Amino acid sequence: MEPSESVTTHESTVEEWTRALAESTGSPGGGAGTGVMLSVAASLTSMVAGYSDGDRVEAVRGRARALRSEALRLADEDAAASQAFGAAFRLEKGPGRDEAIRQASVDAAKSSAVLGERAVQAIDDLAWLAENGNPALIADTVVAFGALRAAVAGARTNVSFDLASLRSAGTNLEDVREQHPDLWAAVQRLTSALERIDSLTAGIDDRAAPTDSI
Repeated sequence: MEPSESVTTHESTVEEWTRALAESTGSPGGGAGTGVMLSVAASLTSMVAGYSDGDRVEAVRGRARALRSEALRLADEDAAASQAFGAAFRLEKGPGRDEAIRQASVDAAKSSAVLGERAVQAIDDLAWLAENGNPALIADTVVAFGALRAAVAGARTNVSFDLASLRSAGTNLEDVREQHPDLWAAVQRLTSALERIDSLTAGIDDRAAPTDSI
């Protein structure tokens, strides 16, 4: 099996997909890993909701189930964007290479921004479960927060890095900010989301890891 050509999050086993991730092919890479982490967070959110009671439980579980599948699809889309990104940098130097880098960098940044936005949208439901979900599953909630944080951090870093890659095509960061304000702002939103997740996790850590209090 050629990892970069035939491995997908929907059709491959965990063993096959992680073996492909371990190869030096770049596809799947960190962006696709971000999607998988988001899917893990959504799966755990659904599980905790299933063991909980409350007027929002069914809505939370429904959104989490939909996100689990969507995140895997987005992971595969990011893997494709990553492949195009790498191919652009392997082209011979010249105007054609510069244009390919510009397009691939923006496409890759957009792909990661979509993943990041989906991750940010998932915070509220997990925060609600942290306060209203089954207390016996608070440790699983913290694990879900950890996976969600990894997804947000991955998306933030990838959007920022991909935008900065436009410098290889002769664009400075000031111009990048002016030309792609939505993507630039996405990095800031994701940074704020990381801070919120850290705050939420710290607020329930005493319940999830009580041995630290002794």
